[in-house]
Amino acid sequence: MDSASLPNQGLGGLHLMSEAETRSISAENPDGSRGGGAKAVPDEKNPGSELGTGWKIRPCITLPPGSTTALAQIQGPGVIQHIWITVDPKLYRDGVLRMFWDGETTPSVEVPLGDFFCNGHGLRYDVNALPICANPSGGFNVYFPMPFRKSARITVENQ
Repeated sequence: MDSASLPNQGLGGLHLMSEAETRSISAENPDGSRGGGAKAVPDEKNPGSELGTGWKIRPCITLPPGSTTALAQIQGPGVIQHIWITVDPKLYRDGVLRMFWDGETTPSVEVPLGDFFCNGHGLRYDVNALPICANPSGGFNVYFPMPFRKSARITVENQ
């Protein structure tokens, strides 16, 4: 894997050309497949039922108590450059974020969800820093480059 095949990592490489392809991971497209989002067909109870296929019908996920849900399952080499998430404040402490790289069975990252975004002890704080933003309306963003060679899997457990 040479540097030309990876996305530019951080603002320092913004001016560099790259042959990498970017993908968006979402509740509708956890593996980042090309054109994989907006495929859900709405049922009659969904507010988007009259819109048909091609609209974001499932923009979020529900985490049942005691469950673990995959947020991302990516195959192949790459770099996660941005994570944006909003959650119920109860999950700041009760949600456990785990990140597995290259087929690991034990996570490289295992942390309460709020702590990962500098909102420790289940308390809400605004953070405005280059690598992390916790915005006033509740959105969490992180911009740490997280490279992997073979695969990446990110899960959240609702404890």
